Amino acid sequence: MIFFQGCNFHCPYCHNAQLIPQNRSPTFSSEEILKRLHSRRGKLSGVVLTGGEPTLQTGLLPFCKDLQEMGYPLKLDTNGSNPELLEQLLDQQRINYVAMDLKAPLSLYSLLAGKKVDTAALQRSVEILSTSGVPHHFRTTYDQTRLSKDDLLAIKGLVPSGSAHVVQACR
Repeated sequence: MIFFQGCNFHCPYCHNAQLIPQNRSPTFSSEEILKRLHSRRGKLSGVVLTGGEPTLQTGLLPFCKDLQEMGYPLKLDTNGSNPELLEQLLDQQRINYVAMDLKAPLSLYSLLAGKKVDTAALQRSVEILSTSGVPHHFRTTYDQTRLSKDDLLAIKGLVPSGSAHVVQACR
């Protein structure tokens, strides 16, 4: 697993809150990571790109290409806020699996994400992912102190037919 620094959301239940601050540029040097993963070929079955929010990284597309050239299948964990990069990654077949968060009904999204959210971008990411042909699932962290059962039903309504939706308890 590669944990990327920086997230454009500030969810109150984030399990990686230490990765959220963007007081540094959301870019990374891939040389050391690639060197380490090169030495682990044959020992690892794949690489998960998570965070923070990986799609904030300006070098993500070429980094994924480098990892694939080493033979690693790649899973992307994303909040869906960057449909343009998601589409590029999928169109260029750089990602083998995607897990996208659906945090709340669209009307409550900014509240659950802790910041103003472009819900049209999220909806575009759902559409891109669900029509990509790439294995994927949508997931919701169900915090009963912030979401009602009706909210959870509304979230499930955002999931396209044929796509899986996983609900995980907030701890």
